[in-house]
Amino acid sequence: AVHILAGNITGSTANLSISHPDALGNDFSSATGTYILATPTDGADNNENSGIWFLDPSSGSPQAGLDLPTLPEGWAYEGWAVIDGTPVSTGTFLTPSGADDAAPFSGTMSGPPFPGEDFVSNAPGGLAFPTDLAGGVAVISIEPVPDNSPNPFLLKPLLGNISGDAVDHTPYDMGTNLVFPSGSFSR
Repeated sequence: AVHILAGNITGSTANLSISHPDALGNDFSSATGTYILATPTDGADNNENSGIWFLDPSSGSPQAGLDLPTLPEGWAYEGWAVIDGTPVSTGTFLTPSGADDAAPFSGTMSGPPFPGEDFVSNAPGGLAFPTDLAGGVAVISIEPVPDNSPNPFLLKPLLGNISGDAVDHTPYDMGTNLVFPSGSFSR
C-alpha cells in the first residue's frame, strides 16, 4: 500500500511525516536538479526553447541533471513544464539516468537518455507547439503509481522558475521545495 505520511506512536501521540520509513522514507533535502532547454528530437534549431531535458552538459558530455533518492514501491517521479499556466508532463521515471516512459510531444528523432520532453507536436487542448518555455516553471513531482490524475501530485521536491530570457543548451538549477504535508496523531 502507498502511504504519504507515517510516524511512530509514542505514548498516545505520533508526529507524521513523509520521511518516516513507512511513508516515502526521505525528506528530500538533498535532492538537486539541473535542466536545459533544447529540442533534440526535431532536428530544427529554430525552436530550442520548446523542450526541457533534465540533464547537465557542464562536464562536456551530458550527465544526469537530477540527484534524487530512490522511491519506495508504489511511487514514481514525473517531470513537468508549466506552459502558460498549464502543467504538461514530460513523463514518469524511477531513476535520473535513462529516458522517461513517454514522448507524446516529441519529434521523430531520438532524445537524450535522460528524462525530458520536446514540446513540438500533438499539443494538448488550449496550447500550441512549438512553444517557448522561457517564463514558465520546471517541476519534478512524486506521483503515486497508478496515477489517475493528469495534474502534478502535491509532492514537488524540485521547482525551477525558467527565466524569461532563458538561453537554450544552458544549464539552469532547480530549487528544493520542502513544503510537504505533515500531521500529528493522538488517541
